[in-house]
Amino acid sequence: MSSKEEDLVLLDYWASPFVARVKLALEEKGITNYECLHEDHIMVSKSSLLMEMNPVHKKVPVLIHNGKPVCESLLIVEYIDEVWKHKSPSLMPFHPYDTSQARFWAYTFDKKFPEVLTKLWTQKSEIQQKEKDDFLNFLKMVEGELGDKPYFGGNTFGYCDIALISIYSWFYTFQKFTKLDIQSECPKLIAWGKRCMERDSVKKVVLDEVQIYNYALELRKKYGID
Repeated sequence: MSSKEEDLVLLDYWASPFVARVKLALEEKGITNYECLHEDHIMVSKSSLLMEMNPVHKKVPVLIHNGKPVCESLLIVEYIDEVWKHKSPSLMPFHPYDTSQARFWAYTFDKKFPEVLTKLWTQKSEIQQKEKDDFLNFLKMVEGELGDKPYFGGNTFGYCDIALISIYSWFYTFQKFTKLDIQSECPKLIAWGKRCMERDSVKKVVLDEVQIYNYALELRKKYGID
Protein backbone atom coordinates (compact mmCIF):
# COMPACT_ATOMS: atom_id res chain seq x y z
CA MET A 1 0.00 0.00 0.00
CA SER A 2 1.40 3.42 -0.93
CA SER A 3 2.06 6.02 1.74
CA LYS A 4 -0.80 8.07 0.31
CA GLU A 5 -3.25 5.40 1.47
CA GLU A 6 -1.75 4.67 4.87
CA ASP A 7 -4.36 6.54 6.92
CA LEU A 8 -7.67 7.04 5.14
CA VAL A 9 -10.94 7.30 7.07
CA LEU A 10 -14.39 8.19 5.80
CA LEU A 11 -17.07 9.50 8.15
CA ASP A 12 -20.17 7.88 6.76
CA TYR A 13 -23.96 7.77 7.01
CA TRP A 14 -25.54 4.85 5.17
CA ALA A 15 -28.36 6.74 3.45
CA SER A 16 -26.44 9.87 2.46
CA PRO A 17 -26.21 10.37 -1.32
CA PHE A 18 -23.33 12.75 -0.67
CA VAL A 19 -21.31 10.09 1.13
CA ALA A 20 -22.10 7.81 -1.81
CA ARG A 21 -20.27 10.25 -4.09
CA VAL A 22 -17.09 9.85 -2.08
CA LYS A 23 -17.36 6.07 -1.97
CA LEU A 24 -17.97 6.02 -5.71
CA ALA A 25 -14.90 8.15 -6.41
CA LEU A 26 -12.80 5.83 -4.25
CA GLU A 27 -14.21 2.79 -6.04
CA GLU A 28 -13.53 4.27 -9.46
CA LYS A 29 -9.94 4.92 -8.44
CA GLY A 30 -9.57 1.42 -7.04
CA ILE A 31 -9.00 2.67 -3.49
CA THR A 32 -10.59 0.12 -1.22
CA ASN A 33 -8.28 0.02 1.79
CA TYR A 34 -9.91 2.71 3.92
CA GLU A 35 -11.87 2.72 7.14
CA CYS A 36 -15.53 3.70 7.26
CA LEU A 37 -16.76 5.14 10.54
CA HIS A 38 -20.53 5.18 10.60
CA GLU A 39 -22.58 7.98 12.07
CA ASP A 40 -25.57 6.08 13.43
CA HIS A 41 -27.72 9.00 14.53
CA ILE A 42 -26.85 11.79 12.10
CA MET A 43 -30.30 13.39 12.47
CA VAL A 44 -30.23 13.37 16.27
CA SER A 45 -26.68 13.26 17.59
CA LYS A 46 -23.28 13.46 16.00
CA SER A 47 -20.01 11.92 17.05
CA SER A 48 -17.30 13.97 18.69
CA LEU A 49 -15.00 13.03 15.81
CA LEU A 50 -17.42 14.48 13.27
CA MET A 51 -17.76 17.68 15.31
CA GLU A 52 -13.97 17.93 15.51
CA MET A 53 -13.29 17.17 11.85
CA ASN A 54 -16.07 19.34 10.41
CA PRO A 55 -16.78 22.05 12.99
CA VAL A 56 -18.19 24.44 10.37
CA HIS A 57 -21.02 22.36 8.86
CA LYS A 58 -21.02 19.41 11.28
CA LYS A 59 -22.10 16.93 8.62
CA VAL A 60 -20.89 13.98 6.59
CA PRO A 61 -19.08 13.15 4.44
CA VAL A 62 -15.64 13.89 5.81
CA LEU A 63 -12.57 12.20 4.39
CA ILE A 64 -9.73 12.15 6.90
CA HIS A 65 -6.41 11.64 5.10
CA ASN A 66 -3.36 11.27 7.33
CA GLY A 67 -5.24 13.03 10.11
CA LYS A 68 -6.37 15.98 7.99
CA PRO A 69 -10.07 16.42 7.16
CA VAL A 70 -11.48 17.21 3.73
CA CYS A 71 -15.15 18.25 3.81
CA GLU A 72 -17.98 18.65 1.28
CA SER A 73 -18.60 15.80 -1.14
CA LEU A 74 -17.72 17.53 -4.41
CA LEU A 75 -14.49 18.91 -2.97
CA ILE A 76 -13.63 15.45 -1.67
CA VAL A 77 -14.17 13.89 -5.11
CA GLU A 78 -11.80 16.46 -6.63
CA TYR A 79 -9.31 15.84 -3.84
CA ILE A 80 -9.35 12.09 -4.48
CA ASP A 81 -8.82 12.63 -8.19
CA GLU A 82 -5.89 14.96 -7.57
CA VAL A 83 -4.12 12.98 -4.83
CA TRP A 84 -4.45 9.69 -6.72
CA LYS A 85 -4.07 11.16 -10.20
CA HIS A 86 -1.62 8.37 -11.02
CA LYS A 87 -4.57 5.97 -10.80
CA SER A 88 -6.98 5.58 -13.71
CA PRO A 89 -9.52 6.73 -14.56
CA SER A 90 -9.27 10.49 -14.27
CA LEU A 91 -12.52 11.77 -12.81
CA MET A 92 -12.15 15.37 -13.96
CA PRO A 93 -12.11 16.38 -17.64
CA PHE A 94 -8.73 17.18 -19.12
CA HIS A 95 -9.58 20.49 -20.81
CA PRO A 96 -10.00 23.50 -18.45
CA TYR A 97 -13.25 24.58 -20.11
CA ASP A 98 -14.75 21.11 -19.77
CA THR A 99 -13.63 21.07 -16.14
CA SER A 100 -15.38 24.39 -15.52
CA GLN A 101 -18.59 23.07 -17.05
CA ALA A 102 -18.47 19.86 -15.01
CA ARG A 103 -18.03 21.89 -11.84
CA PHE A 104 -20.84 24.25 -12.84
CA TRP A 105 -23.35 21.45 -13.28
CA ALA A 106 -22.23 19.53 -10.23
CA TYR A 107 -22.62 22.60 -8.03
CA THR A 108 -25.95 23.36 -9.72
CA PHE A 109 -27.17 19.91 -8.65
CA ASP A 110 -26.12 20.68 -5.11
CA LYS A 111 -28.09 23.92 -4.98
CA LYS A 112 -31.29 22.18 -6.01
CA PHE A 113 -31.37 18.63 -4.72
CA PRO A 114 -30.82 19.04 -0.95
CA GLU A 115 -33.84 21.36 -0.82
CA VAL A 116 -35.96 18.88 -2.78
CA LEU A 117 -34.86 15.84 -0.79
CA THR A 118 -35.53 17.53 2.54
CA LYS A 119 -39.12 18.30 1.51
CA LEU A 120 -39.77 14.61 1.02
CA TRP A 121 -39.72 14.01 4.77
CA THR A 122 -40.46 17.44 6.27
CA GLN A 123 -43.41 18.84 4.34
CA LYS A 124 -46.73 17.97 5.98
CA SER A 125 -48.95 19.31 3.22
CA GLU A 126 -48.92 17.97 -0.32
CA ILE A 127 -46.08 19.29 -2.43
CA GLN A 128 -47.52 22.09 -4.51
CA GLN A 129 -47.89 21.79 -8.28
CA LYS A 130 -45.57 24.73 -8.86
CA GLU A 131 -42.84 23.00 -6.85
CA LYS A 132 -43.39 19.82 -8.86
CA ASP A 133 -43.17 21.77 -12.11
CA ASP A 134 -40.06 23.61 -10.97
CA PHE A 135 -38.32 20.34 -10.16
CA LEU A 136 -39.40 18.73 -13.41
CA ASN A 137 -38.21 21.75 -15.40
CA PHE A 138 -34.89 21.54 -13.60
CA LEU A 139 -34.54 17.87 -14.57
CA LYS A 140 -35.37 18.73 -18.17
CA MET A 141 -32.65 21.38 -18.12
CA VAL A 142 -30.18 18.80 -16.81
CA GLU A 143 -31.33 16.38 -19.50
CA GLY A 144 -30.69 19.07 -22.09
CA GLU A 145 -27.10 19.33 -20.88
CA LEU A 146 -26.72 15.56 -21.18
CA GLY A 147 -28.17 15.54 -24.68
CA ASP A 148 -27.44 12.37 -26.62
CA LYS A 149 -24.15 11.69 -24.85
CA PRO A 150 -23.84 8.43 -22.87
CA TYR A 151 -22.36 10.39 -19.95
CA PHE A 152 -22.18 14.05 -19.02
CA GLY A 153 -18.52 14.15 -19.98
CA GLY A 154 -19.13 12.41 -23.30
CA ASN A 155 -18.06 8.79 -23.59
CA THR A 156 -16.40 8.73 -20.18
CA PHE A 157 -18.06 8.33 -16.78
CA GLY A 158 -16.66 11.07 -14.57
CA TYR A 159 -17.08 13.88 -12.08
CA CYS A 160 -20.46 15.18 -13.17
CA ASP A 161 -21.92 11.68 -13.40
CA ILE A 162 -20.66 10.89 -9.89
CA ALA A 163 -22.29 14.08 -8.62
CA LEU A 164 -25.73 13.16 -9.97
CA ILE A 165 -25.94 9.36 -9.92
CA SER A 166 -25.71 9.33 -6.14
CA ILE A 167 -29.01 11.25 -6.09
CA TYR A 168 -30.61 9.31 -8.95
CA SER A 169 -31.95 6.58 -6.65
CA TRP A 170 -34.03 9.27 -4.87
CA PHE A 171 -35.99 9.97 -8.07
CA TYR A 172 -38.27 7.00 -7.36
CA THR A 173 -39.16 8.41 -3.95
CA PHE A 174 -39.90 11.82 -5.42
CA GLN A 175 -42.15 10.20 -8.01
CA LYS A 176 -44.02 8.27 -5.30
CA PHE A 177 -44.67 11.44 -3.30
CA THR A 178 -45.54 13.71 -6.23
CA LYS A 179 -47.09 11.27 -8.75
CA LEU A 180 -44.82 12.74 -11.42
CA ASP A 181 -43.66 10.41 -14.18
CA ILE A 182 -40.01 11.38 -14.54
CA GLN A 183 -39.32 8.48 -16.88
CA SER A 184 -41.76 9.69 -19.54
CA GLU A 185 -40.85 13.36 -19.04
CA CYS A 186 -37.06 12.85 -19.06
CA PRO A 187 -36.37 9.57 -20.90
CA LYS A 188 -32.76 10.39 -21.77
CA LEU A 189 -31.93 11.25 -18.18
CA ILE A 190 -33.50 8.01 -16.92
CA ALA A 191 -31.64 6.03 -19.61
CA TRP A 192 -28.42 7.67 -18.42
CA GLY A 193 -29.24 6.67 -14.83
CA LYS A 194 -29.88 3.05 -15.79
CA ARG A 195 -26.64 3.02 -17.80
CA CYS A 196 -24.67 4.29 -14.81
CA MET A 197 -26.35 1.79 -12.49
CA GLU A 198 -24.85 -1.02 -14.57
CA ARG A 199 -21.33 0.01 -13.57
CA ASP A 200 -19.76 -2.25 -10.95
CA SER A 201 -18.66 0.73 -8.86
CA VAL A 202 -22.17 2.21 -8.82
CA LYS A 203 -23.79 -1.14 -8.00
CA LYS A 204 -21.54 -1.43 -4.95
CA VAL A 205 -22.19 2.07 -3.64
CA VAL A 206 -25.53 3.56 -4.68
CA LEU A 207 -28.51 2.37 -2.66
CA ASP A 208 -31.50 0.64 -4.19
CA GLU A 209 -34.41 3.02 -4.85
CA VAL A 210 -36.82 0.97 -2.72
CA GLN A 211 -34.42 1.19 0.25
CA ILE A 212 -34.44 4.96 -0.15
CA TYR A 213 -38.23 5.12 -0.36
CA ASN A 214 -38.63 3.05 2.81
CA TYR A 215 -36.05 5.26 4.54
CA ALA A 216 -38.02 8.40 3.57
CA LEU A 217 -41.20 6.82 4.94
CA GLU A 218 -39.44 6.03 8.22
CA LEU A 219 -38.22 9.61 8.51
CA ARG A 220 -41.69 11.02 7.90
CA LYS A 221 -43.11 8.71 10.56
CA LYS A 222 -40.31 9.53 12.98
CA TYR A 223 -40.88 13.27 12.68
CA GLY A 224 -44.66 12.98 12.84
CA ILE A 225 -45.34 13.94 9.22
CA ASP A 226 -47.50 10.90 8.50
